[in-house]
This record gives sequence, structure tokens and C-alpha cells, in this order.
Amino acid sequence: MTLAEFRDSTRHAEPPAGVTPALVALWHDAREDWERAHQVAQDIDTTEGAWIHAYLHRKEGDLANAGYWYRRAGKPEFKGSLDAEWTSIATAMLGT
Repeated sequence: MTLAEFRDSTRHAEPPAGVTPALVALWHDAREDWERAHQVAQDIDTTEGAWIHAYLHRKEGDLANAGYWYRRAGKPEFKGSLDAEWTSIATAMLGT
């Protein structure tokens, strides 16, 4: 699946079949459902899950908590726009 296809899928009521939980979290976030995205991210006990968790707390404005999750993910704190970070994470998760 390409990034464009993934973004386009957010127009549908359900995430695409067969995508990873990390992509499901990003999908919910793209649909402006932060709570559901966070709920999914909390259950992903990997560095990828920590990266998404960091992004979500940055979006929420909880920068201290975001910093904790960036460290758990082994990623530097992102300094660009939220959209650029979402795109960066989604691209990495899609492997494109």
C-alpha cells in the first residue's frame, strides 16, 4: 500500500484490512480520533508503538510525556509540523 492509498483509506469507515496496529493507530489519528489512536498505540509494545505514542502526546501538547516516548522509541524529538511527522511515521510503517 502506498502512502497516498493509506491516506485515501481514511475516507472509509474502517481501516484497511490487514494493516498493522501501528497503521491502525495512525489511521484513527488521521480521522481526528486521538482517543482511539492513543488507545491502539498503548497496546503496541515496540519501538514503533513508542514512536506513535510520542507523536500523539506531542499533538496533544504534552511535550514532557512525548519526550519520554521519543526516548523509548530511540528517536529524536521531532521539530517539524505534525503533518510532516505523521507522514514520516506512516511512510516508515508502510515500508515505502
